[in-house]
Amino acid sequence: MQRNWWEWIWHNDLWYAIPLIVAIALVYAATRHEFLPEIFRHAVRVARWIVVFMLVLLAILVALSWFQ
Repeated sequence: MQRNWWEWIWHNDLWYAIPLIVAIALVYAATRHEFLPEIFRHAVRVARWIVVFMLVLLAILVALSWFQ
């Protein structure tokens, strides 16, 4: 039975990555700064870096799967 894309989005395990990215970025930023605005600014930068890194790894894995 074919599931539609809406069900796939809501039942995807990638949703677990969002709170992990937020938590890791906030903890990492809090170890570098003491003031809350600086922590949030740095956390956004770190979260963006993590997401880009994960997307690059995804692109590499998809490219490797095409060559099999």
